[in-house]
Amino acid sequence: MRATHNQPDAAESVGSCAMRHRRDRGATGFEPRRRRGRSKLSTEERAYRDARRRAKRKFGFVWHFVAYALVCVFLLFVAGIRPAFIVALAWGIGIGCHYFAAVLAPDLRRRFIEQEVSRQVVHDVSRERRELEDKHVASLEELSASIAHEIRNPITAAKSLVQQMGEDLESSENIGYAKVALDELDRVERSISHLLRFARDEELHVRDLRLVEVVESALETFRDRLGRDGVVVERDLATDGAMRGDPEKLRRVLINLVSNALDAIEAAGTPDPRIQVVAGENLAGTEVWVRVRDNGPGIDPDTLHKIFSPFYTSKEKGTGLGLAISKKVVDAHGGSLEAHSEPGAGADFLLTFPKQQPDGRARS
Repeated sequence: MRATHNQPDAAESVGSCAMRHRRDRGATGFEPRRRRGRSKLSTEERAYRDARRRAKRKFGFVWHFVAYALVCVFLLFVAGIRPAFIVALAWGIGIGCHYFAAVLAPDLRRRFIEQEVSRQVVHDVSRERRELEDKHVASLEELSASIAHEIRNPITAAKSLVQQMGEDLESSENIGYAKVALDELDRVERSISHLLRFARDEELHVRDLRLVEVVESALETFRDRLGRDGVVVERDLATDGAMRGDPEKLRRVLINLVSNALDAIEAAGTPDPRIQVVAGENLAGTEVWVRVRDNGPGIDPDTLHKIFSPFYTSKEKGTGLGLAISKKVVDAHGGSLEAHSEPGAGADFLLTFPKQQPDGRARS
């Protein structure tokens, strides 16, 4: 009885062993071969493989041709000229097809593919270059128009005031005219100074820093103005923000963001004005971030889309380059500057930086 009960188990065991053996053979025989086929070959190995394939095709054709010649000679002596000619013609057509398919066709196919790829690449590159050039020209035209508008208006105003002063040199209003003209010329000088900062490449003086110290230094600049305007600054600095960067340029970025928030709050007459400055790190510990948020009037969607564009400003005496320069500095540090806002809900600017920033020249 015990042997009877054990026989099915033994058969099942043998069957399962055979199945495992077949799986093992498949796993050790075919799958590694497919993996080897997928492995990336070096340039020399690929050239050697292609040369072997071409040599194999040519060698096969040579053997085919030798057999053809021997058969033709044999038929010529055994069966005569007519049968030998018929066989030679039929077999010669086959050899010609073989020669074209085995020797000429692969090289022609490769040549046609290379020509088509080259033509397509040239076409795509030319099209992309044209698109980039068109975008570049459009950007230059827009920037040139903005620069002309930003500089021409105050110069025209100053020129008009000087002309009025020249018409009546003893007028009591000349002092006021002169003051307004000087203000307009100061605006031109400020615009040109910001434009030069935006256009030139500056060297980043990268070193280890603590972003919280940069934030505190920037806020210290506004201590008198904050007290005068009654603006409360709420700090939530959960990390010291250890990173690598240029502390002075990052300080200017934060000064610009806080200054914009104060200007918006002051212009709107916001009751109970507040500015929140929050700092932290991402969960992976690879990035640090700073958020500057105010409870001012906010920014409408159309304006929010343009605030980083050069010379775009909603301020009466603004140059429109503060945020553009700030974004350029942040980009030079490998970070990002994002703006989020809704009308009536204040503005929220988020700065994000990688902790490690390589040394070198960068655009700022």
